[in-house]
Amino acid sequence: MKILAINGSYRRGGIIDQAVQAAAAAARAGGAVVETVLLSEQRVEFCTNCRACTQAPGDKRGACPLADDMNGILDAAEAAQGLILAAPVNCFNVSAVYRRFMERGTPYAYWPWGALAPAFRLKAGGRKAVLITSSAMPSVFGRLFTGALRALRLTARTLGAKVAGTLVIGLASAEEKPALTARDRRLAEKLGRKLL
Repeated sequence: MKILAINGSYRRGGIIDQAVQAAAAAARAGGAVVETVLLSEQRVEFCTNCRACTQAPGDKRGACPLADDMNGILDAAEAAQGLILAAPVNCFNVSAVYRRFMERGTPYAYWPWGALAPAFRLKAGGRKAVLITSSAMPSVFGRLFTGALRALRLTARTLGAKVAGTLVIGLASAEEKPALTARDRRLAEKLGRKLL
C-alpha cells in the first residue's frame, strides 16, 4: 500500500512535521510505503487561473501549462491509496505554501467556459485521507474559527479521497521549539493506522 504525506509546514521538526512523521511511522509499521512531500522544498508556481486545464471533458486531470514540480506531486497522489494532508494555521487558514498547492489542484475540475461552476473529475472515496492541522489557539477554537479543516477537506475531495479522520492540534505556539504531546502523538499514530 502506498501513502503520500503532503506537508504544508514551513518548519522541519515543527508540530505539523512531528505529527506527520508520527502518522507516517504508524502506517509504515502496518506495512505501508510512505512518501512525504514537504511543499516548502518544492517548486510550485502560482495558479494563473487560465483554466486551460479545466476545458477537456473526462475523469483524467487536465494538463496545466506551468512547468514545475506539481505534476510529480499529483502523479504521486494519484498512485497512492492513502493521503496525509497537513498544514498549520497561519492567519486563520492554511499556510500560503499549502494554499498554493491547493489552488494547483484545479486540473481535477471540469469547468468549460460558459459553465456556472466546476465539477469534480474524481469521485470521492477512491482513496482515504487523514487531515492534520495546528494553531496557536486551543484546538476546539482552531477547529471552529479557522478555515484550515475546510481547506484540507476540499483538497481531499479534489483528489478523490474520503476523509477518514482529522487531528487539530492546539496551543502549538506556546514554545519556540514545541514538542508534540504524548496525546497528540497517539492521535496522529491512530490516523496513520486508519489509512491501512
